[in-house]
Amino acid sequence: MKMKAALFDAPEHMTVGTFDLATCGPDDMIVKVHACGICGSDIRNFRTGLKADVGAQIMGHEFTGVVTETGFNVTRFKPGDRVAVAPDVSCGVCYYCRRGLVNLCDNHRMVGTHWPGAFAEYVHFPKVVMERGMIHAIPEGLSLNDAALSEPASSVIAAQENAGVGLGDTVLIIGDGPIGCLHIEVARARGAARIIMAGLTRLKEAARFEPDLLIDAGSQDTVAEVLKATGGLGADVAICATPVAATHAQAVRAVRKRGVVVLFGGLPKTAPDTTFDANRVHYGEISVIGAFSYPAYIHEKALATIAAGQIRPEKYFNLTVGLDDIVEGFRAAAEGRALKVLVKP
Repeated sequence: MKMKAALFDAPEHMTVGTFDLATCGPDDMIVKVHACGICGSDIRNFRTGLKADVGAQIMGHEFTGVVTETGFNVTRFKPGDRVAVAPDVSCGVCYYCRRGLVNLCDNHRMVGTHWPGAFAEYVHFPKVVMERGMIHAIPEGLSLNDAALSEPASSVIAAQENAGVGLGDTVLIIGDGPIGCLHIEVARARGAARIIMAGLTRLKEAARFEPDLLIDAGSQDTVAEVLKATGGLGADVAICATPVAATHAQAVRAVRKRGVVVLFGGLPKTAPDTTFDANRVHYGEISVIGAFSYPAYIHEKALATIAAGQIRPEKYFNLTVGLDDIVEGFRAAAEGRALKVLVKP
């Protein structure tokens, strides 16, 4: 079977054409793609290339679709089922998988990197993805478009659970992109009393999510503004939702003693080092934690949270493109001309 797809074959370049779709085996499944979001990691890969052992590939991993074919041994789904897909595939046997920490799997692989993704009309799921991946039914009443936000929302929900964001907290979010805006909504849903966002280029978009304080990091001192707003105490939690190392130092200075700093946005692989005041961390007993991916139950929780209206996808997706215009979609997302781009193959 042939399908239309966008093949990433070199940095800053995609070839849109007709490609072969793998045959559905007895343990496999095929899904017709309805919608796929463009992720920040997609943009980084588009600029610099995929992992060292992966060359050309059909990218796309924040997607929804409808099952069109299942193998004889597949019982979880049937043709016609609406599904949302997250990309992570764990091995199930390494040290971390055996302890339930599948997002830290030593053999971690992803749909859209190690297998063809959803910038295509169809996606084929082999047996290993069916068994070790994350594919969930979309709740009744939730649209296929809206459910496409469940993958990035999952990362945000997991990060805030690990950081212990809760009732009465003051939360600082550094970064005004779609992930930062998701952090606003999730923090609000978790009971945060005050949400502060610092950003640069998309403050107008971020304002629609109604943070309690919006800081223009280009003209204001983020740390000074946070301390002023908290009576000199600092935030309970600071989340760095941007791939900029300088924000780590700001976050450490902006949290209270025993506060938590979350390094959510990965740094460029060519410049992964960071610097912050280690003495402040030491004497203030500040926790600095990483945030990467999530277990499968979090993806289900994200779908339920969107269905309940606590995350509002219509506020994020403000540009839709087809495969023929996908490069323009990438550029619009990278340049901040769109908050969140949806690709409709």
